[in-house]
Amino acid sequence: MSAPKTELEGRIIAAHGRHYRVELPDGSTRQCFPRGKKAGAAVGDYVRITPQGLDEGAIDAVLPRRNLLYRSDEMRSKQFAANVDQLLIVVAVEPTFSDDLTGRALAGAWSADIVPLIVLNKTDLTDGLAAARERLAPLRTLDVPIVELSAKEPQAVHEQLAPHLAGKTSLLLGQSGMGKSTLLNTLVPDAQAATREYSTALDMGRHTTTSTRLYHLPRSLAREAGGDLIDSPGFQAFGLSHLSREEIVRGFPEFLPHIEHCRFYNCSHRHEPGCGVVAALQNGQITPLRYALYQRILEEHETAQRY
Repeated sequence: MSAPKTELEGRIIAAHGRHYRVELPDGSTRQCFPRGKKAGAAVGDYVRITPQGLDEGAIDAVLPRRNLLYRSDEMRSKQFAANVDQLLIVVAVEPTFSDDLTGRALAGAWSADIVPLIVLNKTDLTDGLAAARERLAPLRTLDVPIVELSAKEPQAVHEQLAPHLAGKTSLLLGQSGMGKSTLLNTLVPDAQAATREYSTALDMGRHTTTSTRLYHLPRSLAREAGGDLIDSPGFQAFGLSHLSREEIVRGFPEFLPHIEHCRFYNCSHRHEPGCGVVAALQNGQITPLRYALYQRILEEHETAQRY
C-alpha cells in the first residue's frame, strides 16, 4: 500500500492564466495548477497543495482570505490580489493621471476594507507639481495619506515609504506611465531579475507585463519587520460593476455620517426626498466630483444587472 501524498501549505507569489508560483515556508517554490477547470486563486492567496514531481504541484484548496481586490470590465471581472493590507495608488505629476481611475481605485479599496495610500511620483517635474497637488487636495480631506516622492531618488523613496510598508502586504496599482515599475525596482532591486526568471519559467515571453507578482521587501527597507509588495499590470480602466450597491456606498466613506439622516432605509442617495447625502452635497460637505463618480459607478452596476 503506497503512502498518502503529503499536502503542503504555501502562498501564491505569481500568477498568469492557470500557472501559479507557490512559495512554501522553507522559501522554495513550485509551479502549481488548480485541479479542475476553474482557477479562482489570486496572488497573495494562501493555498494547500499536493506536490508533484520535483518542483510542481496541484492546488487542492484556497484557504480563507481576509479580502480580495478585483476590477471588472464589460466582459468579466479580474482578480488583482488577496490578503492585502493596503493599496498603493501610484499617480504622477506627468503624464496627467485620471481623477476617475484614482477615485475608482479608492472605492475598490474601501469596499474591500483595504487601507489606501496615494504615492505622487515624479515630484522632480516641478512645473506641474502644484496642479497635481491641487487635484489631490479633495482626497486629503478624506484622510487618505499622500506620499510625495521621485522614484529616481532611492534614499528618499526608502525614507518616505518604509514606515508605510513594514510588516504589511501592499499592492502597487497605477495607470501605465506613472513610473510604477521604476518605483518597484527602487524598493526591490531584485524585482527585474525575478521577473525575467518568472517569465522564463512559465514561458511567458513578452507577456510579462500582464502578470501579477509578489516580492519580499529587503529586510533593511522593511525595518526588520518584513513586508511584501505585490506588483500588478498598469491599467487604463477600473470597472466596479461587480460590487453590490452596499459595497459601492462603502467605497465613499464621506457619505456614511450623512446616511443616518436619510428618510428611507433603502435610499440610493440620488433622487429620494429627505436624502442626507444629497443634502450634504448641497451644503458643500461632499464634493461634486466625488458624488458624480458615485453616480457613474452606480449606473454601471445597474446596467450590468440588466444584462
